[in-house]
Amino acid sequence: MRYRLVILGLSLSSLPAQAQLAESDTARLQVRISLAGNVQQGNVAATAVRSKFDLVVSPTRYWAFKSQNASLYQAFYGLRADNDLFSRNYLYYRPDRRVYPFGIAYVSTNYRRKIDLRYFAGAGLTLRLIRSPENGLRVSAGGVYETSRFMGTTFNEPRYNGASSIALWRATTWLGGWHTLLDGHLRIYYDAYYQPAFSDANNARWQYDVGVDFPVWRGLTVTLLYTATHEQLVVTAIRPDDRLLTMGLAYTLWTGHKP
Repeated sequence: MRYRLVILGLSLSSLPAQAQLAESDTARLQVRISLAGNVQQGNVAATAVRSKFDLVVSPTRYWAFKSQNASLYQAFYGLRADNDLFSRNYLYYRPDRRVYPFGIAYVSTNYRRKIDLRYFAGAGLTLRLIRSPENGLRVSAGGVYETSRFMGTTFNEPRYNGASSIALWRATTWLGGWHTLLDGHLRIYYDAYYQPAFSDANNARWQYDVGVDFPVWRGLTVTLLYTATHEQLVVTAIRPDDRLLTMGLAYTLWTGHKP
């Protein structure tokens, strides 16, 4: 397993107290901007910068748009190790209901995994299981059509050898939630997804994130976020698993409410 540690982060947020941007929240606008990184010189020369920009716009209670965006750059002794972009975008209808539909569009690159470009689009349904200021839990399911363009043509699954671009349908299941504990002195949030290919049982991926916020003073929190990813189909010599631990600070603000 490869572990990557990114420290000295600062996050400025406009979001509900659960430290996640929720499309079903009553806020009209929610924004979270974060930046984390480090620079080392001497026996080890390393640079790492990770940024995130999350947005939820809800002009009315009928519609909500959520955009989750991130970038990661890392270099060791001047050699690039990561140069990744990620954008996941949702359009929700009636997120105030217990069950509501969504459309999704996703674009990403991953230098370490030799993914030159990946994009997919699809639709599904979300079920809200728990909703309160202290706790929330949602599950989603749907389907997407995906195209991935790789920087290589040989894979750990020989049936894909010779192809630099792979297109297929995937199922998508997702779970996410947050919990406030110890009388507001600790907040835990998490999400996870699993995406198997309809046409190939050996072509699936999953990811989960677990975050912890420790409130410090008037909206200022110390945050930790752990991310784990796995892909069954990878270019030859690329490992299927990655881990990322981010540590930093976050500041939380409230916004106006939907009309």
